[in-house]
Amino acid sequence: MNKKIDNLRKYRQALLNQIGSLTTEQLNKIPDGFNNNIIWNVAHLISAQQVICYRRAGQREVIPDKYISPFLTNTKPERIINKNEIQEIKRLFIDTLNTFQSDYDKKIFDTYTPSPNILRVYGIEITCIDEALEFLLYHEGYHAGCVLALKHLV
Repeated sequence: MNKKIDNLRKYRQALLNQIGSLTTEQLNKIPDGFNNNIIWNVAHLISAQQVICYRRAGQREVIPDKYISPFLTNTKPERIINKNEIQEIKRLFIDTLNTFQSDYDKKIFDTYTPSPNILRVYGIEITCIDEALEFLLYHEGYHAGCVLALKHLV
């Protein structure tokens, strides 16, 4: 088992525990001064992992596009996410890492394409799957902070 993937799984479970008691309304609320909400941030982490890991390696994402495109960088919530979709997002939050671990072990990410877009936004370039994992750890932490800030306002 890859320690970084295991850590991502633990971080995600901890974040789910933090938001577990929130209502559908609270998860969808966009407080004044913010341009997104808690459930968008959670779905964004799934979307980012799929794009940064699978798409950059020339692999097909393992979840439907409805959980990727609406949550990409520079998007914002376009609608209310209903209770059933929230449950699916929460399930995917963990399950996508289990699938990723299996795919990582199969070495399907050996054809990784360097990511100049990340270089522009964060000042780094991701050239292989292990660097992608390092970035994801940072990215998850950043958005976990956003979620916790939003939680105090909803």
